[in-house]
This record gives sequence, structure tokens and C-alpha cells, in this order.
Amino acid sequence: MAHLITSNLRGNADLPNHFDAIVVGSGMSGGWAAKELTGKGLRTLLLERGRDVKHVTDYPTATLNPWDFEHRGQVSLETKQAYSVASRNYAFYEGSKHFYASDAENPYLQDKPFDWIQGNQVGGRSLLWGRQTQRWSDFDFTGPARDGFAIDWPIRYADLAPWYSYVERFIGVSGNRDGLPTLPDGEFLPAHEMNCVEKYFQQQMSQHYPTRPVIMGRAAHLTRPGAIHMQQGRAQCQHRTLCERGCPYGGYYSSNSSTLPWAMKTGKLTLQTDAVVHSIIYDAAKKRATGVRVVDRQTGSMTEYFASVLFLNASALSTNRILLNSTSDRFPNGLGNDNGLLGKFMAFHSYRGRMSAQYDGFAYSTTWGRRPNSTYLPRFRNVHRQETDFLRGYATIFSASRPSQPDRNGFGADLKDRLTQYTPGPWSVMASMMGETIPKEHSTVRLDPMQNDAWGVPLLRVSVAYDENDAKMLRDFFEQFTEMFGRAGFTAIKPIDTGRLPGSENHEMGGVRMGRDPKTSLLNGWNQLHHCRNVFVTDGACMTSTSTQNPSLTYMALTARAANYAVRQLKARQL
Repeated sequence: MAHLITSNLRGNADLPNHFDAIVVGSGMSGGWAAKELTGKGLRTLLLERGRDVKHVTDYPTATLNPWDFEHRGQVSLETKQAYSVASRNYAFYEGSKHFYASDAENPYLQDKPFDWIQGNQVGGRSLLWGRQTQRWSDFDFTGPARDGFAIDWPIRYADLAPWYSYVERFIGVSGNRDGLPTLPDGEFLPAHEMNCVEKYFQQQMSQHYPTRPVIMGRAAHLTRPGAIHMQQGRAQCQHRTLCERGCPYGGYYSSNSSTLPWAMKTGKLTLQTDAVVHSIIYDAAKKRATGVRVVDRQTGSMTEYFASVLFLNASALSTNRILLNSTSDRFPNGLGNDNGLLGKFMAFHSYRGRMSAQYDGFAYSTTWGRRPNSTYLPRFRNVHRQETDFLRGYATIFSASRPSQPDRNGFGADLKDRLTQYTPGPWSVMASMMGETIPKEHSTVRLDPMQNDAWGVPLLRVSVAYDENDAKMLRDFFEQFTEMFGRAGFTAIKPIDTGRLPGSENHEMGGVRMGRDPKTSLLNGWNQLHHCRNVFVTDGACMTSTSTQNPSLTYMALTARAANYAVRQLKARQL
């Protein structure tokens, strides 16, 4: 049936450079677009601006020991200078730097300090993500409507719930069914375990703060692979915590280990690497996009590719850039940009807050092995009512460990023996906030009118910064967790402002936001451009607000939902 459908739709798809669908970007959401479109029989071109990375064979540091690295994991001053932005990311080091774009590969202009972290390779940043996978709830989708900042989402949790389930079953998510209205349960594999201090903190919070639950984090790791994961060729997570190097076991979800090989098996996917998308081709007579212009990253030559439907999944800032550069007589300010809002209302997650402390209990207990996950405190501020002097709230990751504190006195063989023995110190605890920022019209990305990159594409100017709301939220995090840690009996409590810049955690969002009204939004409830309905945007650019949850699961669910809708529309000849 799928073959008959695509044959009816193809039109010129048998001609060179003609396809049923084009997907721009092979990362978190692009992999899902490719999987869904090819799975429904569409001959699909997947465009990736970087190099190819094949699962297992192209993870050069995945099995190296610390002593195998020239600099024992650190990077040289020369590397830091070449990766001045990427090197500030938490996962950047000698073993992972090959999955980050250097300054030369990702030039942009900063009106205000902003860390744009890019991974220009097949799989994109799905090779580097933190793997936290929380669903949104209706508290998140209705947030803008309740407090009047940003615009109302055109969808609700019920619209996305079946697609969350669909994605979770395929990628594999570990977690507990916690029964929290602010954090809906999902389709879970067995959860990771808390250690004794984390369980103690959970009990203390339950006693003193019953509305502030501490749960085990929900993470895209195969704690117990199912049949669908084995069909993908993936195996159980080995808890090596070397995920950012690429996992040869496929123990965590990435495009490379999961959706892209699945799409390739259909025989319907064409992958084009070193393909820098310049702009989208718009046909005013047909009132639709007909294809894309692509610059070869190595030769600089331009080629045009054509298709009936286009999915933009290049990452939020890159997708904004492509649309802004897609000008025509009909759209002089960028494709679909009749209201002038393209590139505006950008937002991100604030990771500036951290709390450290010690705990002197459980003197005869410690931990064994590694765990690629932490415990999690869902947002508890301004959920049911506005209770603070700032809008929205923050979620928090909490973890406890017992690091060794060996005696470092002396030298020679005795010192070596002491250093290699485990000498437990006090328990160390850490809490890190992830705060929701408010999309604002003056938070923008735009094209520079004078400067182009090496491939002839105008450079992107980024003007996004913290505001007073973010400062108030940070202070509240410090105050609340100082009090909470004190109630739990922790000592040496220390608030830390990490100083992380906007964008530093890969959670940039907005600029092509979803909405109900074409006057105030760019996309409808199916992620279609209001004024060019065969173009879909399902990466972070589509987000109307940011919530406090990690966004990747929502990107994947939105993509699966939109791709299946697009196929139905194509079949009905509505695109």
C-alpha cells in the first residue's frame, strides 16, 4: 500500500534531484522525520551539512582508556581557541571534541553573549545530549495563556500524549510511574536506582515539603531492551557514562543508532552529507515550496533538490537562518514571514544555578559502579497559582556521591599506593537548576546584511540575554535549596552561579513559534507554516514556550505527529 501511495504522489520524483520529501538536519528530530516519512513509503532526501558518522565504526574514542589520550582527557590551548564557544559546553573534552563544530565551522555574530553549540555531523547533537526525557503536562502547554506572556499553544497534552508513547516505546526510556500531574508518566523501562543519600533526601522532602517530590530521572537508556530495541541492533546500557563519545552498544538513543538505520532499511532514504542548505525555493504560482538550494561544503557548488513536502530540523537557530534567507517576491522578509515575527521570541533554559553541600551520615555506605542518570525534582514554583515575583519556574537535578579523599602527602611508591586506594570522604550532594525563560520580542536572531560565511550564507546575528525574571528565579532557587538542604541536615551549603551563557546547554528554542493565529505565530497546530503549508518545522524553532522539562522528547513527539499528518495530507492531495 505504501508503494502505491507514494507512486501516486511522486509526480517528478523519478527525475534526478526529485524526491517525495526532503528533511533538513539528521539530529534528534530530523532522524524521526526521516524514519516516519520513509516508513510511510516516501522517497526521502536527508540533508546534513556535516560529515557522515556511522554507528559504532565512527566513534573513535568510545573504548579508549584515560591513559590512551594524549592529554589525559584535557584539550590543548590551541583546541580551546579553535573551539572557543563549544569548549564551554559541559560535555566537551578530548574524548568528545570531534562531535562539536569549531568556530570556523559555525561562525555567527553575537550582539549579546550567546553560546551556540553545534554538532555538524550525521546525528547532530543526538550524540551529545543529556538523555533526559520528561513529558510536558497541560501546566506547560497552558502556561502562556495563564500568565499572558508569549501566546497560547495551539495544542494540549492530549494532542501529544499518544505520540509521546509512540516515541518512548521506540527509543527506550527508563523511569518510574510516579503519578505526578506536573510530569505525566510514560512508557517506561525499569528505572535506575537511587543511592542511600538520594533516598534519604527524597524522604526528607516528602516529610517537610510534600509538594516537592524527588523522583528518579527519566532517561533514554536501555535498562532492559525490548524486542523493538533489539530489532534496531541496540543492546543494554553498560553504565560506562561515556555517552558523549558515541555508544557502540546503542545503550542510549541517538539518531545514528536508532532512527537513521531504521529509515535506511526501508530503501527509501537518500543521505546527502556536506550539504549546506542555503534557502528554500518558493513557487508563487503554486503557492508552495518546491525544493531547496544546497551548497556543497567541500566544493562550494550549488545544487537544487525538489520535493512535495519539506521538513526543517536543522536545529533552532539554523532553521531560523534558512527561513530568513528564503526570500522571494512573495516573501521578501523570509519564507512565511508575513507578520514580521520570524526570528523573534527566542528563549532557552537557564543553567546558572547550582548548590553543593556535604552530608556526614551513612558513614558505612558508599556507591559502586556508575549511573548515567540523576534524581529529579519537577517544577514546584508557580504551578497552580502565581506565588512568586517571577514568572514560571525551574526543575532541578539532584545527585549524591562519595568521592575518594586519599592522603596526598609524601612521594614515591607509598604515595602511589594511597592514591590508588579508595579512601571515602564525606558524602557530596549537588543540585542544578534548569529554569524556564520567557520568550520576548526583543530576543532575536536575524541575518547580517553585510557578512556571509564561507558558503555564501549570511551570518546569523544573535541577540538573546538573561533578564530580571531570570535573576529573580536564580535567587529563589538559591533561597529554596539552601532551606531544603538545611532541613535535610546537609552542611557546607554553597550556592554557585555557574555564569553559563544563554544557549550553553543546547536548549535554544523559538523564532518560528506555533500558534492559532497567523498574525501572532508562524506555524499552526500541525507544525506547518501558516502561509506555506508544505513546509514543516519540528525542531526547537517551533517552540512557543520552553517549560522546565528537557525538550528533546517533545521535539521527537511533535515530529512523529507532524510527519504522519503530512503523509495523510499528501495522500489527500492537500499539500
